[in-house]
Amino acid sequence: MLACLDVDYRPDETVAACVLFQDWEEATEAGHLVEHGPAAEPYEPGQFYRREMPHLLKVLAAVHEPLEAVIIDGYVWLGPDKPGLGAHLYEALGRRLPVIGVAKTAFHSSRVAVPVLRGQSRRPLFVTAVGLDAHHAAECVRRMYGPSRLPTLLSRVDRLCRDS
Repeated sequence: MLACLDVDYRPDETVAACVLFQDWEEATEAGHLVEHGPAAEPYEPGQFYRREMPHLLKVLAAVHEPLEAVIIDGYVWLGPDKPGLGAHLYEALGRRLPVIGVAKTAFHSSRVAVPVLRGQSRRPLFVTAVGLDAHHAAECVRRMYGPSRLPTLLSRVDRLCRDS
């Protein structure tokens, strides 16, 4: 089982969502989970992971199926030795579960991201990973179902967060 995760921040609460699916080419989810929590801590420059991590861990704790990998909206690595949200999540999960980061915008100092073009888009997604090779992770993201730049199930988890 694979899991796409996302978090939505609101003034009075934070919503974390998880979309589960069986295989990289799956068109539909196998299930989903939504967790509502308190408002997130204020953003601290360079410490984004501290704001998002508790909510990601909470929704992941509700998953009862064994997972093969987790896909997040964002970066695993911000630079060769600079951990991003995904690297911190990997550590919090005891280095047992690969984490793949899919970002929609280039991070100015991230030379470790593998660009992935999907559909007819000329703008790449930026894929980083820990626990598996980044080029393999990029190929998995490229194979994900959907005709547009953003894979269908990544769009689904984003929409689930916003609408819940």
